Amino acid sequence: MTWLVWRQHRNQTYLAAAALAAFAVLVLITGRQMASQYHSALTSCAASHTCGNLANTLILGTPVLSLLVTLTVVVPCLLGVFWGGPLVAREFETGTSQFAWMQSITRSRWLAVKVGWALLAAAAWGGAVSALVTWWSSPVNALNHQNFQPGQFDIQGIVPVGYALFAVALGIAAGTLLRRTLPALAVTIGVFTFLRLVIGQDLRSHYLTAVTTPFSFLHAPPSPKGSYWLVSGGVVGPAGQVANSHAHGGPGVSFGGVPVPIDNMPSACRVLVFQSPLKFGSCLAAHGYRGFITYQPASRYWAFQGIETGIFVLLAAALIAVTAIAVTRRDA
Repeated sequence: MTWLVWRQHRNQTYLAAAALAAFAVLVLITGRQMASQYHSALTSCAASHTCGNLANTLILGTPVLSLLVTLTVVVPCLLGVFWGGPLVAREFETGTSQFAWMQSITRSRWLAVKVGWALLAAAAWGGAVSALVTWWSSPVNALNHQNFQPGQFDIQGIVPVGYALFAVALGIAAGTLLRRTLPALAVTIGVFTFLRLVIGQDLRSHYLTAVTTPFSFLHAPPSPKGSYWLVSGGVVGPAGQVANSHAHGGPGVSFGGVPVPIDNMPSACRVLVFQSPLKFGSCLAAHGYRGFITYQPASRYWAFQGIETGIFVLLAAALIAVTAIAVTRRDA
């Protein structure tokens, strides 16, 4: 059965291996250049004590290469579309599944071998691409503290492996239930994209309770160490948190990245907004107003990676269970 699976999917495997090899060569060559450039700049700025401005003066990589690395975010979805979607659906369309079952191969074994190899290949390819991207991005991460940024969090670490397993499992389940390849591909793309957006934008920031740090307007907002994730910021007055009128179309100003709603500030302070920003901050402090930032510390990065990977692995397991029930209990 394993030999049959290899014969059926060897062309896909060869193509994916060639694409991965070409990507690896490009990443390894440019990654070494970027690392050398970063360490040279770090040595130079350390001697002149100007490393605090390094992120504003040093540009690593080219826009085209950075775009290519960013586009690896679609790799898990492509695996789901081209490996997962047709895996069972095409067997039903062509009737080859019935031929296999008549050769003393049970449905359970047929499914286990096909799904097992598909998931193993998805994990290997997703992990390989992620490992290359993570290594290549190391100097950029150190320079810009960008690990938690959505476009970077999703293509580095271990989460791409979870995405790949989920995408392939989703494609297999869709193909099994619909028994048509093209509808299965459409469902895979739509559901995968929707869940990724919902989890990334709405759920990710709530995996662990964020840290809230207050600060006085007499000083700049605190800057946590490393690649922290700034979730939100605002103003607390004598009566409690102040609503952000800027979010509803009202005027506002930014105090070190923290939005300050002008309309909800004391009238004595509002006139100072554009006349003297320093006096504006002093006025707010004198009236009992403080700012706050809510963030996820850099130390939680791998915890977030593990939580999100676990979510998608569990979803993949549920989809494979649905697939197994559909194959073993429904008439072919």
